Amino acid sequence: MLVSHNVIKHSNIAFGTSGARGLVDDFSADVCAAFTVSFIETMRFAFSFNTVAIAIDNRPSSYAMAQACASAAEQLGLSVIYYGVIPTPALAYKAMALNIPSIMVTGSHIPFDRNGLKFYRPDGEITKADESSIINGQFVFEPLAILVKLVACNDAAQAYVSRYLDLFDSPFLTGKRIGIYQHSSAGRDIYPELFEQLGAEVVLIGRSDTFVPIDTEAVSEADCQKAIEWTAQYELDALFSTDGDGDRPMLANEQGQWLRGDILCLLCAQALNINALAIPVSCNSAVELSIQFAHVLRTKIGSPYVIAGFEALKDRYETYAGFEANGGFLLGSNVMVNHHELTALPTRDALLPVLMVLFSARQSSVLSLMSELPQRYTHSDRLTEFAIEKSQQIIRYGKQHTNQLVEQLGFAGVGLLNVNVTDGLRLTLHNNDVVHLRPSGNAPEFRCYAESHTLEQAKKMVNHVLPLLAQIKF
Repeated sequence: MLVSHNVIKHSNIAFGTSGARGLVDDFSADVCAAFTVSFIETMRFAFSFNTVAIAIDNRPSSYAMAQACASAAEQLGLSVIYYGVIPTPALAYKAMALNIPSIMVTGSHIPFDRNGLKFYRPDGEITKADESSIINGQFVFEPLAILVKLVACNDAAQAYVSRYLDLFDSPFLTGKRIGIYQHSSAGRDIYPELFEQLGAEVVLIGRSDTFVPIDTEAVSEADCQKAIEWTAQYELDALFSTDGDGDRPMLANEQGQWLRGDILCLLCAQALNINALAIPVSCNSAVELSIQFAHVLRTKIGSPYVIAGFEALKDRYETYAGFEANGGFLLGSNVMVNHHELTALPTRDALLPVLMVLFSARQSSVLSLMSELPQRYTHSDRLTEFAIEKSQQIIRYGKQHTNQLVEQLGFAGVGLLNVNVTDGLRLTLHNNDVVHLRPSGNAPEFRCYAESHTLEQAKKMVNHVLPLLAQIKF
Protein backbone atom coordinates (compact mmCIF):
# COMPACT_ATOMS: atom_id res chain seq x y z
CA MET A 1 0.00 0.00 0.00
CA LEU A 2 1.10 3.56 -0.72
CA VAL A 3 0.34 6.70 1.28
CA SER A 4 -0.64 9.75 -0.78
CA HIS A 5 1.36 12.24 1.29
CA ASN A 6 4.55 10.23 1.01
CA VAL A 7 4.24 9.80 -2.75
CA ILE A 8 3.48 13.49 -3.32
CA LYS A 9 6.28 14.62 -0.99
CA HIS A 10 8.90 12.79 -3.05
CA SER A 11 7.39 13.51 -6.47
CA ASN A 12 8.99 16.90 -7.30
CA ILE A 13 5.45 18.05 -8.22
CA ALA A 14 4.21 21.24 -6.58
CA PHE A 15 1.16 23.48 -6.61
CA GLY A 16 1.59 26.87 -8.25
CA THR A 17 -0.87 29.56 -9.27
CA SER A 18 -2.82 27.12 -11.44
CA GLY A 19 -2.77 23.53 -10.24
CA ALA A 20 -0.02 21.01 -9.61
CA ARG A 21 2.76 21.10 -12.19
CA GLY A 22 6.08 19.48 -12.92
CA LEU A 23 8.12 17.51 -15.41
CA VAL A 24 6.29 14.78 -17.31
CA ASP A 25 8.90 12.27 -16.13
CA ASP A 26 7.89 13.01 -12.53
CA PHE A 27 4.18 12.44 -13.19
CA SER A 28 4.35 8.67 -12.87
CA ALA A 29 1.14 6.65 -12.69
CA ASP A 30 1.42 6.37 -8.91
CA VAL A 31 2.08 10.10 -8.51
CA CYS A 32 -1.05 10.87 -10.55
CA ALA A 33 -2.90 8.33 -8.42
CA ALA A 34 -1.66 9.89 -5.17
CA PHE A 35 -2.92 13.34 -6.19
CA THR A 36 -6.22 11.88 -7.37
CA VAL A 37 -6.83 9.85 -4.21
CA SER A 38 -5.93 12.75 -1.96
CA PHE A 39 -8.15 15.11 -3.95
CA ILE A 40 -11.14 12.77 -3.92
CA GLU A 41 -10.82 12.01 -0.21
CA THR A 42 -10.51 15.74 0.51
CA MET A 43 -13.71 16.38 -1.43
CA ARG A 44 -15.50 13.64 0.49
CA PHE A 45 -15.14 15.69 3.67
CA ALA A 46 -17.53 18.29 2.22
CA PHE A 47 -19.48 16.69 -0.64
CA SER A 48 -21.39 13.53 -1.46
CA PHE A 49 -20.72 12.09 -4.94
CA ASN A 50 -20.10 8.81 -6.72
CA THR A 51 -18.63 10.11 -10.00
CA VAL A 52 -15.62 12.17 -11.05
CA ALA A 53 -15.10 13.87 -14.42
CA ILE A 54 -11.75 13.97 -16.25
CA ALA A 55 -10.55 15.79 -19.38
CA ILE A 56 -7.22 16.53 -21.03
CA ASP A 57 -5.35 18.93 -23.28
CA ASN A 58 -3.42 17.96 -26.43
CA ARG A 59 -0.07 17.27 -24.78
CA PRO A 60 1.35 13.86 -25.71
CA SER A 61 1.57 12.89 -22.02
CA SER A 62 -1.95 13.88 -21.00
CA TYR A 63 -3.89 10.75 -21.97
CA ALA A 64 -1.70 8.40 -19.92
CA MET A 65 -1.94 10.73 -16.94
CA ALA A 66 -5.73 10.74 -17.31
CA GLN A 67 -5.68 6.94 -17.36
CA ALA A 68 -3.80 6.92 -14.07
CA CYS A 69 -6.20 9.41 -12.49
CA ALA A 70 -9.21 7.40 -13.70
CA SER A 71 -7.71 4.13 -12.45
CA ALA A 72 -7.17 5.63 -9.01
CA ALA A 73 -10.73 6.97 -8.91
CA GLU A 74 -12.13 3.58 -9.83
CA GLN A 75 -9.99 2.00 -7.12
CA LEU A 76 -11.93 4.21 -4.68
CA GLY A 77 -15.23 2.92 -6.06
CA LEU A 78 -16.10 5.95 -8.21
CA SER A 79 -17.41 6.04 -11.74
CA VAL A 80 -15.44 8.13 -14.22
CA ILE A 81 -16.78 10.30 -17.04
CA TYR A 82 -14.01 11.03 -19.54
CA TYR A 83 -14.61 14.03 -21.79
CA GLY A 84 -11.46 13.76 -23.89
CA VAL A 85 -9.75 16.87 -25.22
CA ILE A 86 -11.81 19.92 -24.25
CA PRO A 87 -11.10 23.36 -22.74
CA THR A 88 -10.70 23.50 -18.98
CA PRO A 89 -13.73 25.80 -18.50
CA ALA A 90 -15.87 23.34 -20.49
CA LEU A 91 -14.95 20.59 -18.04
CA ALA A 92 -15.54 22.81 -15.02
CA TYR A 93 -18.91 24.03 -16.34
CA LYS A 94 -20.21 20.52 -17.03
CA ALA A 95 -18.94 19.07 -13.75
CA MET A 96 -20.46 21.92 -11.76
CA ALA A 97 -23.80 21.30 -13.51
CA LEU A 98 -23.57 17.63 -12.47
CA ASN A 99 -22.42 18.62 -8.96
CA ILE A 100 -19.35 16.37 -9.14
CA PRO A 101 -15.61 16.99 -8.76
CA SER A 102 -13.35 17.01 -11.79
CA ILE A 103 -9.71 16.79 -12.84
CA MET A 104 -8.18 18.52 -15.85
CA VAL A 105 -4.89 17.10 -17.07
CA THR A 106 -3.04 20.09 -18.47
CA GLY A 107 0.11 22.12 -18.14
CA SER A 108 -1.62 25.13 -19.71
CA HIS A 109 1.05 27.20 -21.49
CA ILE A 110 4.23 25.56 -20.19
CA PRO A 111 6.43 23.45 -22.54
CA PHE A 112 5.33 19.94 -23.49
CA ASP A 113 8.03 18.27 -21.37
CA ARG A 114 5.98 19.45 -18.38
CA ASN A 115 2.38 18.85 -17.46
CA GLY A 116 -0.05 19.38 -14.63
CA LEU A 117 -3.30 18.60 -12.86
CA LYS A 118 -6.07 21.10 -12.15
CA PHE A 119 -8.69 20.14 -9.59
CA TYR A 120 -12.28 21.33 -9.33
CA ARG A 121 -14.74 20.97 -6.49
CA PRO A 122 -18.41 20.42 -7.38
CA ASP A 123 -18.84 24.17 -6.79
CA GLY A 124 -15.72 25.45 -8.58
CA GLU A 125 -11.95 25.66 -8.25
CA ILE A 126 -10.27 24.19 -5.20
CA THR A 127 -9.10 26.55 -2.47
CA LYS A 128 -5.66 26.97 -0.94
CA ALA A 129 -6.98 24.99 2.05
CA ASP A 130 -7.94 22.18 -0.34
CA GLU A 131 -4.43 22.28 -1.82
CA SER A 132 -2.94 21.87 1.66
CA SER A 133 -5.21 18.91 2.37
CA ILE A 134 -4.28 17.27 -0.94
CA ILE A 135 -0.58 17.65 -0.24
CA ASN A 136 -0.72 16.51 3.37
CA GLY A 137 -3.50 13.91 3.27
CA GLN A 138 -2.58 10.51 4.66
CA PHE A 139 -4.68 8.39 2.31
CA VAL A 140 -3.73 4.87 1.26
CA PHE A 141 -4.09 3.26 -2.15
CA GLU A 142 -2.80 0.31 -4.12
CA PRO A 143 0.01 0.89 -6.65
CA LEU A 144 -1.39 1.02 -10.17
CA ALA A 145 -0.60 -2.12 -12.16
CA ILE A 146 -3.06 -1.77 -15.07
CA LEU A 147 -4.49 1.48 -16.41
CA VAL A 148 -8.09 1.67 -17.58
CA LYS A 149 -8.91 2.52 -21.19
CA LEU A 150 -10.87 5.72 -21.64
CA VAL A 151 -13.58 6.48 -24.19
CA ALA A 152 -14.48 10.14 -24.63
CA CYS A 153 -17.98 11.57 -24.23
CA ASN A 154 -18.79 14.87 -25.99
CA ASP A 155 -21.52 16.13 -23.64
CA ALA A 156 -19.27 18.73 -22.00
CA ALA A 157 -18.22 20.28 -25.30
CA GLN A 158 -21.84 20.58 -26.42
CA ALA A 159 -22.92 22.14 -23.11
CA TYR A 160 -20.09 24.68 -23.25
CA VAL A 161 -21.00 25.81 -26.77
CA SER A 162 -24.69 26.04 -25.86
CA ARG A 163 -23.86 28.17 -22.80
CA TYR A 164 -22.82 31.00 -25.12
CA LEU A 165 -25.03 30.40 -28.14
CA ASP A 166 -28.09 30.73 -25.89
CA LEU A 167 -27.13 34.31 -24.95
CA PHE A 168 -27.60 35.78 -28.40
CA ASP A 169 -30.92 36.01 -30.23
CA SER A 170 -29.33 36.75 -33.59
CA PRO A 171 -26.09 35.83 -35.36
CA PHE A 172 -24.37 39.10 -34.47
CA LEU A 173 -21.14 38.18 -36.27
CA THR A 174 -22.83 38.04 -39.67
CA GLY A 175 -20.58 39.77 -42.20
CA LYS A 176 -17.48 39.37 -40.02
CA ARG A 177 -14.42 37.30 -40.92
CA ILE A 178 -12.98 35.73 -37.79
CA GLY A 179 -9.67 33.91 -37.88
CA ILE A 180 -9.09 31.07 -35.43
CA TYR A 181 -5.45 30.29 -34.69
CA GLN A 182 -5.96 26.65 -33.76
CA HIS A 183 -2.38 25.43 -33.03
CA SER A 184 -2.76 22.70 -30.36
CA SER A 185 -5.47 24.39 -28.27
CA ALA A 186 -7.80 22.03 -26.44
CA GLY A 187 -10.76 23.95 -27.87
CA ARG A 188 -9.67 24.06 -31.49
CA ASP A 189 -12.43 21.69 -32.65
CA ILE A 190 -15.12 23.50 -30.64
CA TYR A 191 -14.56 27.14 -31.56
CA PRO A 192 -15.26 26.96 -35.32
CA GLU A 193 -18.80 25.65 -34.78
CA LEU A 194 -19.53 28.33 -32.19
CA PHE A 195 -18.33 31.26 -34.29
CA GLU A 196 -20.06 29.94 -37.42
CA GLN A 197 -23.37 29.62 -35.58
CA LEU A 198 -22.93 33.22 -34.42
CA GLY A 199 -22.80 34.19 -38.10
CA ALA A 200 -19.08 34.60 -38.71
CA GLU A 201 -17.15 33.49 -41.75
CA VAL A 202 -14.44 31.45 -40.05
CA VAL A 203 -10.87 31.13 -41.32
CA LEU A 204 -8.90 28.29 -39.71
CA ILE A 205 -5.19 28.97 -39.30
CA GLY A 206 -2.09 27.24 -37.94
CA ARG A 207 -3.35 23.87 -36.74
CA SER A 208 -0.45 21.88 -35.30
CA ASP A 209 0.06 18.17 -34.67
CA THR A 210 2.77 18.99 -32.12
CA PHE A 211 2.10 20.84 -28.88
CA VAL A 212 2.58 24.62 -29.04
CA PRO A 213 3.17 26.33 -25.64
CA ILE A 214 1.31 29.63 -26.08
CA ASP A 215 1.72 32.01 -23.13
CA THR A 216 -0.94 34.72 -23.31
CA GLU A 217 1.01 36.93 -20.89
CA ALA A 218 4.19 36.79 -22.94
CA VAL A 219 3.15 36.43 -26.56
CA SER A 220 6.22 35.83 -28.69
CA GLU A 221 7.32 38.35 -31.30
CA ALA A 222 6.79 35.62 -33.89
CA ASP A 223 3.14 35.20 -32.87
CA CYS A 224 2.68 38.99 -32.84
CA GLN A 225 4.00 39.18 -36.39
CA LYS A 226 1.87 36.20 -37.47
CA ALA A 227 -1.26 37.96 -36.22
CA ILE A 228 -0.50 41.07 -38.24
CA GLU A 229 0.25 39.06 -41.38
CA TRP A 230 -2.76 36.73 -41.05
CA THR A 231 -5.14 39.62 -40.38
CA ALA A 232 -3.99 41.34 -43.56
CA GLN A 233 -3.75 38.17 -45.66
CA TYR A 234 -7.24 36.91 -44.82
CA GLU A 235 -8.85 40.36 -44.38
CA LEU A 236 -9.92 39.47 -40.86
CA ASP A 237 -12.11 41.54 -38.57
CA ALA A 238 -10.56 39.73 -35.59
CA LEU A 239 -8.23 36.84 -34.80
CA PHE A 240 -8.94 34.50 -31.89
CA SER A 241 -6.85 31.93 -30.08
CA THR A 242 -6.21 30.54 -26.60
CA ASP A 243 -3.48 28.92 -24.58
CA GLY A 244 -3.09 25.14 -24.48
CA ASP A 245 -6.07 24.30 -22.28
CA GLY A 246 -8.41 27.01 -23.50
CA ASP A 247 -8.88 29.05 -20.35
CA ARG A 248 -6.78 32.08 -21.38
CA PRO A 249 -7.82 33.99 -24.53
CA MET A 250 -6.00 35.87 -27.25
CA LEU A 251 -7.88 38.37 -29.40
CA ALA A 252 -6.28 40.48 -32.13
CA ASN A 253 -8.08 43.56 -33.40
CA GLU A 254 -8.67 44.68 -36.98
CA GLN A 255 -5.00 45.61 -37.33
CA GLY A 256 -3.76 42.27 -36.06
CA GLN A 257 -2.65 43.62 -32.68
CA TRP A 258 -3.15 41.24 -29.76
CA LEU A 259 -5.07 42.85 -26.90
CA ARG A 260 -3.46 42.45 -23.51
CA GLY A 261 -5.52 40.02 -21.44
CA ASP A 262 -6.47 42.50 -18.73
CA ILE A 263 -7.60 45.08 -21.31
CA LEU A 264 -9.72 42.43 -23.05
CA CYS A 265 -11.29 41.51 -19.70
CA LEU A 266 -11.80 45.15 -18.71
CA LEU A 267 -13.86 45.63 -21.87
CA CYS A 268 -15.77 42.44 -21.06
CA ALA A 269 -16.53 43.57 -17.51
CA GLN A 270 -17.84 46.87 -18.86
CA ALA A 271 -20.05 45.06 -21.37
CA LEU A 272 -21.46 42.85 -18.61
CA ASN A 273 -22.12 45.85 -16.32
CA ILE A 274 -20.19 44.23 -13.51
CA ASN A 275 -20.43 46.12 -10.19
CA ALA A 276 -17.25 44.94 -8.47
CA LEU A 277 -14.02 43.19 -9.44
CA ALA A 278 -11.36 41.06 -7.80
CA ILE A 279 -8.16 41.16 -9.87
CA PRO A 280 -4.48 40.42 -9.23
CA VAL A 281 -2.02 43.17 -8.42
CA SER A 282 -0.37 42.65 -11.83
CA CYS A 283 -3.37 43.92 -13.83
CA ASN A 284 -3.35 47.22 -15.71
CA SER A 285 -4.27 50.28 -13.63
CA ALA A 286 -6.65 51.32 -16.42
CA VAL A 287 -9.20 49.23 -14.51
CA GLU A 288 -9.40 51.78 -11.70
CA LEU A 289 -8.82 54.75 -14.00
CA SER A 290 -11.86 53.77 -16.08
CA ILE A 291 -14.12 54.64 -13.10
CA GLN A 292 -16.55 51.93 -14.21
CA PHE A 293 -16.72 49.83 -11.07
CA ALA A 294 -18.01 50.42 -7.55
CA HIS A 295 -15.07 48.52 -6.08
CA VAL A 296 -11.84 46.95 -7.33
CA LEU A 297 -10.13 44.50 -4.97
CA ARG A 298 -6.47 43.70 -5.71
CA THR A 299 -5.23 40.20 -4.85
CA LYS A 300 -2.18 37.98 -5.15
CA ILE A 301 -1.63 36.44 -8.58
CA GLY A 302 -3.54 33.23 -9.29
CA SER A 303 -7.17 32.30 -9.77
CA PRO A 304 -7.52 30.82 -6.24
CA TYR A 305 -6.78 34.28 -4.81
CA VAL A 306 -9.23 35.97 -7.18
CA ILE A 307 -11.92 33.49 -6.17
CA ALA A 308 -11.10 34.00 -2.49
CA GLY A 309 -11.62 37.72 -3.14
CA PHE A 310 -15.20 36.99 -4.22
CA GLU A 311 -16.03 36.29 -0.58
CA ALA A 312 -15.49 39.96 0.20
CA LEU A 313 -17.72 41.03 -2.69
CA LYS A 314 -20.64 38.63 -2.79
CA ASP A 315 -22.69 40.14 0.06
CA ARG A 316 -22.07 43.75 -0.97
CA TYR A 317 -22.54 43.75 -4.75
CA GLU A 318 -25.21 42.32 -7.02
CA THR A 319 -22.73 41.36 -9.74
CA TYR A 320 -19.04 40.61 -9.35
CA ALA A 321 -16.32 39.00 -11.40
CA GLY A 322 -12.57 38.74 -11.67
CA PHE A 323 -9.87 38.37 -14.26
CA GLU A 324 -6.15 38.00 -14.59
CA ALA A 325 -3.49 39.69 -16.70
CA ASN A 326 -3.43 36.51 -18.81
CA GLY A 327 -7.01 37.20 -19.97
CA GLY A 328 -8.83 34.46 -18.11
CA PHE A 329 -12.23 35.82 -16.98
CA LEU A 330 -13.88 34.45 -13.83
CA LEU A 331 -17.61 35.13 -13.50
CA GLY A 332 -18.40 35.15 -9.78
CA SER A 333 -22.12 35.89 -9.92
CA ASN A 334 -24.98 35.33 -12.30
CA VAL A 335 -25.44 38.22 -14.75
CA MET A 336 -28.00 39.24 -17.34
CA VAL A 337 -26.79 39.35 -20.94
CA ASN A 338 -29.19 40.32 -23.71
CA HIS A 339 -32.11 39.59 -21.36
CA HIS A 340 -30.73 36.09 -20.79
CA GLU A 341 -29.24 34.92 -17.50
CA LEU A 342 -25.65 33.75 -17.65
CA THR A 343 -24.79 31.60 -14.66
CA ALA A 344 -21.62 32.05 -12.66
CA LEU A 345 -18.50 30.18 -13.76
CA PRO A 346 -15.80 30.91 -11.16
CA THR A 347 -12.85 29.64 -13.14
CA ARG A 348 -10.77 31.14 -15.93
CA ASP A 349 -12.69 31.21 -19.21
CA ALA A 350 -11.40 32.26 -22.63
CA LEU A 351 -14.66 32.49 -24.57
CA LEU A 352 -16.71 34.93 -22.49
CA PRO A 353 -14.37 37.95 -22.76
CA VAL A 354 -13.83 37.45 -26.49
CA LEU A 355 -17.53 37.07 -27.29
CA MET A 356 -18.57 40.06 -25.16
CA VAL A 357 -15.95 42.32 -26.76
CA LEU A 358 -16.96 41.23 -30.27
CA PHE A 359 -20.62 41.75 -29.33
CA SER A 360 -19.84 45.25 -28.04
CA ALA A 361 -17.91 46.02 -31.24
CA ARG A 362 -20.54 44.68 -33.64
CA GLN A 363 -21.57 48.20 -34.75
CA SER A 364 -18.11 49.74 -34.49
CA SER A 365 -14.71 48.10 -34.04
CA VAL A 366 -12.49 46.59 -31.39
CA LEU A 367 -10.04 49.44 -32.01
CA SER A 368 -12.68 52.03 -31.16
CA LEU A 369 -13.51 50.25 -27.89
CA MET A 370 -9.83 50.25 -26.96
CA SER A 371 -9.48 53.96 -27.75
CA GLU A 372 -12.12 54.84 -25.16
CA LEU A 373 -10.09 53.33 -22.29
CA PRO A 374 -7.48 55.17 -20.20
CA GLN A 375 -4.24 54.87 -22.14
CA ARG A 376 -2.06 52.76 -19.88
CA TYR A 377 0.01 50.03 -21.52
CA THR A 378 1.54 46.88 -20.12
CA HIS A 379 4.07 44.38 -21.34
CA SER A 380 5.60 41.29 -19.78
CA ASP A 381 8.15 38.64 -20.51
CA ARG A 382 10.12 36.09 -18.57
CA LEU A 383 13.51 34.53 -18.09
CA THR A 384 13.26 30.78 -18.65
CA GLU A 385 15.47 28.12 -17.08
CA PHE A 386 16.11 30.60 -14.27
CA ALA A 387 16.46 28.92 -10.89
CA ILE A 388 13.47 29.44 -8.61
CA GLU A 389 15.82 29.84 -5.65
CA LYS A 390 17.65 32.70 -7.34
CA SER A 391 14.38 34.42 -8.27
CA GLN A 392 13.23 34.23 -4.68
CA GLN A 393 16.60 35.50 -3.46
CA ILE A 394 16.30 38.57 -5.70
CA ILE A 395 12.81 39.30 -4.34
CA ARG A 396 14.04 39.01 -0.74
CA TYR A 397 16.94 41.31 -1.54
CA GLY A 398 14.63 43.81 -3.20
CA LYS A 399 12.29 43.91 -0.21
CA GLN A 400 15.16 44.53 2.20
CA HIS A 401 17.25 46.82 -0.03
CA THR A 402 14.70 48.35 -2.40
CA ASN A 403 16.65 51.48 -3.30
CA GLN A 404 19.76 49.43 -4.09
CA LEU A 405 17.74 47.17 -6.38
CA VAL A 406 16.17 50.17 -8.11
CA GLU A 407 19.67 51.54 -8.67
CA GLN A 408 20.98 48.24 -10.07
CA LEU A 409 18.05 48.12 -12.47
CA GLY A 410 18.95 51.58 -13.74
CA PHE A 411 16.06 53.61 -12.34
CA ALA A 412 17.83 55.58 -9.61
CA GLY A 413 17.46 58.79 -11.62
CA VAL A 414 13.70 58.40 -11.80
CA GLY A 415 13.12 57.68 -8.14
CA LEU A 416 10.80 55.34 -6.28
CA LEU A 417 7.23 56.35 -5.46
CA ASN A 418 5.68 53.17 -4.06
CA VAL A 419 6.50 49.54 -3.23
CA ASN A 420 3.85 46.80 -3.28
CA VAL A 421 4.76 43.34 -1.98
CA THR A 422 1.34 41.71 -2.34
CA ASP A 423 2.88 39.23 -4.78
CA GLY A 424 6.52 39.56 -5.73
CA LEU A 425 7.87 43.10 -5.86
CA ARG A 426 5.92 45.84 -7.65
CA LEU A 427 7.82 49.11 -7.93
CA THR A 428 6.04 52.32 -8.95
CA LEU A 429 8.43 55.03 -10.06
CA HIS A 430 7.95 58.80 -9.72
CA ASN A 431 6.99 59.08 -13.40
CA ASN A 432 4.21 56.49 -12.74
CA ASP A 433 6.01 53.76 -14.67
CA VAL A 434 5.72 50.37 -12.99
CA VAL A 435 8.16 47.45 -12.82
CA HIS A 436 6.83 44.26 -11.25
CA LEU A 437 9.11 41.29 -10.58
CA ARG A 438 7.70 37.88 -9.72
CA PRO A 439 9.14 34.35 -9.62
CA SER A 440 7.12 31.44 -10.94
CA GLY A 441 5.58 29.30 -8.22
CA ASN A 442 6.63 25.96 -9.67
CA ALA A 443 8.70 26.46 -12.82
CA PRO A 444 12.20 27.86 -13.36
CA GLU A 445 10.94 31.18 -14.69
CA PHE A 446 11.28 34.78 -13.51
CA ARG A 447 8.64 37.14 -14.86
CA CYS A 448 8.84 40.90 -15.34
CA TYR A 449 5.75 43.06 -15.88
CA ALA A 450 5.93 46.73 -16.84
CA GLU A 451 3.32 49.45 -17.18
CA SER A 452 3.76 52.86 -18.79
CA HIS A 453 2.09 55.60 -20.84
CA THR A 454 3.11 53.93 -24.11
CA LEU A 455 3.51 50.33 -25.21
CA GLU A 456 6.98 51.11 -26.54
CA GLN A 457 8.11 52.33 -23.13
CA ALA A 458 6.62 49.29 -21.37
CA LYS A 459 8.45 46.95 -23.77
CA LYS A 460 11.66 48.95 -23.38
CA MET A 461 11.48 48.59 -19.60
CA VAL A 462 10.98 44.82 -19.72
CA ASN A 463 13.78 44.33 -22.24
CA HIS A 464 16.02 46.52 -20.09
CA VAL A 465 15.26 44.78 -16.79
CA LEU A 466 15.36 41.10 -17.71
CA PRO A 467 19.08 40.90 -18.67
CA LEU A 468 20.02 42.80 -15.51
CA LEU A 469 18.26 40.38 -13.16
CA ALA A 470 20.94 37.74 -13.69
CA GLN A 471 23.60 40.31 -12.74
CA ILE A 472 22.10 41.50 -9.43
CA LYS A 473 24.77 41.79 -6.73
CA PHE A 474 23.72 40.93 -3.21
